[in-house]
Amino acid sequence: MDKDNLERAVTLRHELHRHPELSCREVWTKQHLIDFLKQHTALEVVDQGRWFYAVYRAGADKPNIAFRADFDALPIDESIDLPYGSQIPGVSHKCGHDGHSACLAGFALEIDRNGTDKNIYFVFQHAEETVEGGAECASLMEEAGISEVFAYHNLPGSPVNTVTVIDGVACCGSSGMIISFKGVPCHASQPEDGRNPAKAVAEVIRCLDSFTEPALYRGLVMCTVIMIDVGKEAFGMSASEGRLLLTIRSEFDEELEVLRQKIEDKTREQADKYGLECGFSFRDSVPALVNHRESTDKVRRAAVGMGLAIVESKTPSRGSEDFAWFTKKTKGAMFEVGIGEDRAQLHMSGFDFNDEIIPTVVDIYMAIAKE
Repeated sequence: MDKDNLERAVTLRHELHRHPELSCREVWTKQHLIDFLKQHTALEVVDQGRWFYAVYRAGADKPNIAFRADFDALPIDESIDLPYGSQIPGVSHKCGHDGHSACLAGFALEIDRNGTDKNIYFVFQHAEETVEGGAECASLMEEAGISEVFAYHNLPGSPVNTVTVIDGVACCGSSGMIISFKGVPCHASQPEDGRNPAKAVAEVIRCLDSFTEPALYRGLVMCTVIMIDVGKEAFGMSASEGRLLLTIRSEFDEELEVLRQKIEDKTREQADKYGLECGFSFRDSVPALVNHRESTDKVRRAAVGMGLAIVESKTPSRGSEDFAWFTKKTKGAMFEVGIGEDRAQLHMSGFDFNDEIIPTVVDIYMAIAKE
């Protein structure tokens, strides 16, 4: 990577880190990235409202490939002393999206200067943390006729510049599941006169372990209780309403559907038993991220050509990633690049991205673009 471009990318990363913004509120972040590309490149920039993309055009007869980065932050205080520390109380870049965007912007600088024989789309995405942005941005894959798409994530706990790849499922799919019960209120001294959802909630929770028994599935299936909310702080009243919040996740989308159905069936059974109304709603839903072997092989060849260590992951990440929406639209892959074995983990207050991997990621992207 060109030295001047690297310095610009590092400076950009620190500027983004100082001004973190939460999902769907990334107004300053988006505009700053747009201004950066307009100042330092001749790329076409297309503002899409909450997100944007830039384009390098090699010709109408050339293939279209895309690279994506996210740019939202997290509701976490900056707990470490950094010269470029967050200036926004309670908000900071504790997942490294400032670094992801800086890498993509640095790659744009390199493509603008050196060119390539493909049309390159640089997709800057909002709201990855709430898995809202990916589905919205992925529509570009069909609209622009993108034949292949790439992204990466930084990986604390792995040696610096080590490249981790996996074919097939890379990240589990997941969904937030909200179960609601409604009964009949009554005096606490006469609970038989009402309909209390507490036992129904308890029975659903009791069954979750059996619903996720590993022997029932070919891949990882999990259910995590997020919140239990039954009744009110009124000791003269028997509870009449309740909510149970779960996160369900699975390696395979079809098995996530199986788990969801089991939970819904048990919920309805308990509602009938205790004379309750029940309902379901879902939030932050995202499918499993599936890497295409043809695309991961390009990452491998790029890493080998650069003399980088490669780790072949054996199991998908339990965490979800809304880049999954992109690889549902076209072939592609997400890989990981290590930022150091002694680094704090993602979403921890002591985390900070490692600028040392910026030229590595940019050079991997360049190798893919020129293959």
